[in-house]
Parts: sequence; C-alpha cells; structure tokens
Amino acid sequence: MKKDAITVAREAIELERDGLTALAKNLDTRFTHAVDALEKVNRNGGRIIVTGMGKSGHIARKVAATLASTGTPAQFVHPSEASHGDLGMITDNDAVIAMSNSGEAPELSDIIAYTRRFGIPLVAMTSKPGSTLAQHADFVLQIPDAPEACPNGLAPTTSTTTTMALGDALAIALLHRKGLTAEQYRVFHPGGKLGQRLRRVSDLMDKLDALPLVKPETLMDKALLVMTEKNLGCLIIEDSKGGVVGIITDGDLKRHMSQNLLSKKAGDIMTAGPKSITPDALAAEAVDMMLKGFKTPITSLLVTENGKLCGLIRLQACMQAGVI
Repeated sequence: MKKDAITVAREAIELERDGLTALAKNLDTRFTHAVDALEKVNRNGGRIIVTGMGKSGHIARKVAATLASTGTPAQFVHPSEASHGDLGMITDNDAVIAMSNSGEAPELSDIIAYTRRFGIPLVAMTSKPGSTLAQHADFVLQIPDAPEACPNGLAPTTSTTTTMALGDALAIALLHRKGLTAEQYRVFHPGGKLGQRLRRVSDLMDKLDALPLVKPETLMDKALLVMTEKNLGCLIIEDSKGGVVGIITDGDLKRHMSQNLLSKKAGDIMTAGPKSITPDALAAEAVDMMLKGFKTPITSLLVTENGKLCGLIRLQACMQAGVI
C-alpha cells in the first residue's frame, strides 16, 4: 500500500532533522580550527573560495553568498571552470572550502592540487573522512553519513541539508568573531525588506523645519491652522526655550471636542511629556514603540537628540518605506 503524501513528507523531514541533530552533536575542535584559519585569511585580506560539483555546487553558491552577506568576502568557483582557467580566481591569500558528500568528485582534483601546490588552506566538507578530498585537506568538517530522505537513497537530500547547515554555521561563527553590527550588516543588504527594516529613524523622519510647532498659550483656532498647514497629523507644543512639553494628536482633539475647543489653549489640550526616540535608532524600533509602547497605538513619535527636538517619525512613512 502506497503511503500518502503527507506521511512521505514527514518522514523525509524527520530524516533530515535527524541528520541535523547528528551534525550539531558531532561538532568538535576541528570546526574551531577551521574557523580560526578562515578568520585569519579574512583578516589578512583574503577571500573564502567555495566550490562543489552538482548539488554540492548549488549549496556552495548559497554558502558563498551567505558568507559575503555576513561580512566575510567569499566567491563561488565552479570546479569544471576552474580546470579551464578559473583557477586564476584563487590567490595564495585565499582559503578554499570544497564540498563533496563522497569526497571523490573527480572535478575537484585540479582545485585540490592547486591548493596543495600553493599552500592555500583547504577545508573539506564530506561524509567520508577517508576520501581523497578529506585526505588532502587541512581541515575536515564531517557531515553525518546519514540516510538520504530519498527512498532509494540516491537523490542528495539529507546530505545537502546538513552541508548547507554546516556552511551556515561557519558563516555565523565568523560573523560572531567579527562582531558585525546591524548597521554594518545593512551595508551588505541595502535593498529588499531586510535592508528597509535596518533603516535608521534619521533616514525617514520629518526634519525640524517641517514640524508643526506652537506654544502652550497658542489658541486652538490658530494652532489648528498650523496643524493643517504642516499636514503631519499632530501638533508639537514647545516652551519659550524650545523644549518640548507636549503633543496634540487626533485622539487629543477627539477627547476635547466641544463648542469652545477653538478658544482653548494648546497647553490645555496637549498630552504632556510625550515619548521620543533617538535619530540613530532603527526605524523598526520606532514602529514597535508606536504600535506596542502605548495603551493604544499611535501614528507618530518625536525624535530627540541630547534632549533637543530634531524631527518626527510617522508610522505612514515607515509603511511607505517598507519597514513594516
């Protein structure tokens, strides 16, 4: 009787999960030594060359991209192309990570020989510690010789999952050594959703000269004209020394709506002591404050630096920029 699709899928996922568990359990000092060597190459201005054939090649491309995006210069070199001139892409300042489940991919032979000839550090990722690749490598990172999720044991599945995870682990270990900050990470991700979420408040805020500012004694008939003219959905109340003492939002107007609203002073309507955020904070932090930092969500937040007002960040601007 044939198994249903969900049963087959669960069994495949569980097999790959077991492979990952074994991978994590079996990590030892060889991993640390490999990270040390790769960090040294990076510190000296070299790159990490990642290579592999077939499915391992696809994983190698991904790992090279992950390394590069986390601050470790890296490049994928196709082993077959390397035999036809692309070996020139690898310098004696670099290190090579070669991926092969069997460790016997014949296409890797020229790269292996090249690293041995020029003393280039070679990190092997393979499930076969006695393979040709492992025997010639400086560092062997063994992936578990676990069953493939393929029922015939042929299609690379568990082996590619564990190889990718091991490559990711190297990238994250190097990132940790480097101490990469969110701002530095953003440099490598200027586009896309991730890049937008790492934008600073200063990138999106309305500057000081665009803000609707009135004094506490300003009558609301004039204050509302300022609010309408600036069209930011709020009024900022400042004292005679330029310090912020309050803010008036649509919610404040609704709470004080009456026939004599226009004759009241702004100081009578405002919410005193409004919260603020600094311009170097992430815009995502501002969004979190606006949506979760109050009893009810707000749509704008003051931006201050050293106690001085310098801008206003609005939820709408964050939405338009893709931060949310």
